[in-house]
Amino acid sequence: MSSTDPAEYGYPAERARLLADPGAVGPQRRAALARLTDDWLAGLYRTAGAPARTALVAVGGYGRAELSPRSDLDVLLLHEGPLAADLAERIWYPVWDSGVALDHAVRTPGEAREVAAEDLKAQLGLLDARHLAGDPQLTADLRSAVLADWRAAAPERLPELQELGRARAERHGELSFLLEPDLKEARGGLRDLVALNAVAATWIADAPRDGLDAAARTLADVRDALHLTTGRATERLSLQDQDQVAERLGVLDADTLLRQVYQAARTVAYASDVTWRAVERVLAARRSPVPRRAVRFGFPFNGARRVQGGPTAPERRPLAEGVVEQDGEAVLAQAARPATDPVLPLRAAAAAAQAGLTVGYATVRRLAAETRPLPVPWPDEAREQLVTLLGAGEACLPVWEALEAEGLISRMLPDWERVRCRPQRNAVHRWTVDRHLIETAVRAAAMTRRTARPDLLLVAALLHDLGKGWPGDHSEAGEVIVRDVAVRMGFGKRDTDTLALLVRHHLTLVDTATRRDPDDPATADLIAKTVGTQTHLELLHALTEADATATGPAAWSSWRASLVATLVERTAARLAGESGPPATDPEVTADQERLAVEAARTGGPALALTAHAEPAPDGGAEPMGVELTLAIPDRPGLLGTVAGVLAVHRLAVRKAGLRELDPVGAGPVLLLSWTVAAEYGDLPEAARLRADLRRALDGSLDVARKLVERDAAAPRRRGISTPPPVVTVAPHASRSATVLEVRAHDAPGLLHRIGRALDTTGVRVRTAHVSTLGAEAVDAFYLTSTDGGPLEPGRAEEVARAVRAALEAH
Repeated sequence: MSSTDPAEYGYPAERARLLADPGAVGPQRRAALARLTDDWLAGLYRTAGAPARTALVAVGGYGRAELSPRSDLDVLLLHEGPLAADLAERIWYPVWDSGVALDHAVRTPGEAREVAAEDLKAQLGLLDARHLAGDPQLTADLRSAVLADWRAAAPERLPELQELGRARAERHGELSFLLEPDLKEARGGLRDLVALNAVAATWIADAPRDGLDAAARTLADVRDALHLTTGRATERLSLQDQDQVAERLGVLDADTLLRQVYQAARTVAYASDVTWRAVERVLAARRSPVPRRAVRFGFPFNGARRVQGGPTAPERRPLAEGVVEQDGEAVLAQAARPATDPVLPLRAAAAAAQAGLTVGYATVRRLAAETRPLPVPWPDEAREQLVTLLGAGEACLPVWEALEAEGLISRMLPDWERVRCRPQRNAVHRWTVDRHLIETAVRAAAMTRRTARPDLLLVAALLHDLGKGWPGDHSEAGEVIVRDVAVRMGFGKRDTDTLALLVRHHLTLVDTATRRDPDDPATADLIAKTVGTQTHLELLHALTEADATATGPAAWSSWRASLVATLVERTAARLAGESGPPATDPEVTADQERLAVEAARTGGPALALTAHAEPAPDGGAEPMGVELTLAIPDRPGLLGTVAGVLAVHRLAVRKAGLRELDPVGAGPVLLLSWTVAAEYGDLPEAARLRADLRRALDGSLDVARKLVERDAAAPRRRGISTPPPVVTVAPHASRSATVLEVRAHDAPGLLHRIGRALDTTGVRVRTAHVSTLGAEAVDAFYLTSTDGGPLEPGRAEEVARAVRAALEAH
């Protein structure tokens, strides 16, 4: 071909004009560039004198007609029979001379299939094969054969493709959080879109398509602008280029550009997660020789409905009210009604995270479509379920991402939208603002044993940087925001003030420890004046560490940790003499006194059961649980026995109190006041619960054996890893009793195990205060010896060890 041939001479000029045309942008420009290139290469093919039974084929990104300004041209010269030795060079040389990057190959159909069978990347490129010139049947036959090979080998190739994606993510990070992201290789980038199309071609699974095309266009448009800005075939959106890329795209500024990129990448990453979970389920089902059992409430039953000629229904194991586990995901129970249950999204999310699962894609979609917004203020259950979700630690992340992908987080927390995908242009920070907040909550979940209010710690961790969505000092703005958010969540004034203090001063400890003289008494006095109480100090210390470790490795070190710990220790010493008297028990009500008198006179148990409710958004009542009041003459093992009966009935203890009375001077009566809620399903009938309590107390019902039998018949999912329980003797907490504090992850039968352990030690439980905050139990037991006095220090530690061993053994 001569250098004046129009097919050779015209392409660079036409290509330059197309790329300079301000009216040609986005998919239209990419398609136009592909058409222009198609015509050029087809002309080169014809000029080269290619014989019959040959074809020129575009593969990879060029095959998809997605040409960016600096994209390589991936081309295959396909042939059957012999070729002239220089035929390929007559096609390739003009391309090389033009300066366009070329990735080329010459193969027979059989050779192409052999290479694809050995090289996954080559096979992926051939899946997008598109005919350019020559024999179209040759191209069509190759496409059909490659697709058939791909589908036949899918069980082996898809895990390989998934592993390639994981390896890329490990090397290049997550596109959604990088200040200088690789638009192609990072997780959530253009490579993942190719992988999703490849999965769809197997017919095994398809990606959720809502928003995916728009995300793909955003990433491709940014890459085009990056190529034109730099004049290079780069995929890395470096800091120095972001302002120019934003200007070329007509975007306000570099931060707005990054937010758009991050949002697109999250859409792709979430679609990838959903798709790969579907692939894993299908492949696991194909490998399993055992049909899935039909299960009802966690137990096999013979009445399972079958599809004629098909397998039994999938196993469904209850997780919470309206939520079951199926195929490794949390999904809605058949009786669930999202339209009348505004707490259901949080309940499903909390149950999934605590079980180490994610929420099924169809379930999240249905929740987003049907669930009404939470009433303001939130019901108590909603607040507890949010705390339970956050308390799951690492297992919270995929669940949170699923809710966020469908807009449920911003609906629940409108202020979240201001920080969603917001970049932090600081080398210390590894995450966007919103991801930093949830990462802080994840780290706080490992510190819940360090404070008596784990619920406030987790919520403060989630909200502490919300002020970064507003002008000015983010701590000051955050204090204002969190007061409003806390009231909407239904926190009382005292807890709202605590959350506001934590947000306002979440940087105070580390700033003071590193900038003030730690040996100056005024330094500790300053912090003591700021926090006011020991509880606030514990919360602020844990929040400080969670925030710093979630920021990045440069934000926390052993040196900083030691400085903060020293400051906290000295502040605690200042506060030790300022603590007020311990909270007193609420007054005994007339109904409680009546029960205590009845128990004292009859020598047997007297109990009352009352269902209590919260107002529902529609004006009705939402059942929240049962108030159980039990009065009984003091006897060993009472706490563990009653708690065991509740566990048998699948009642979770939300709050409990135990105190000793002597209403008629005839001897001590224990008054137990419980607030319990059903784990799932309906609350038990009062008569049945009353009968089982009496049987347990007279010894005709072996509660411990009943619990063992039930767990053996339907073992629970192991769930997530949690911090170990903490059992301590609180010094100087009471002059008349020894106070044993227990902080542990809540679980069915927890109070029963504590009660049995205390019973084996022979101590008396004079008073107990039991609280369940989300998924964390914070309990205090006032213990005395048989003579009614406090325990000796050695004896107290022995009791603590016995309770700790009972909890760790479970």
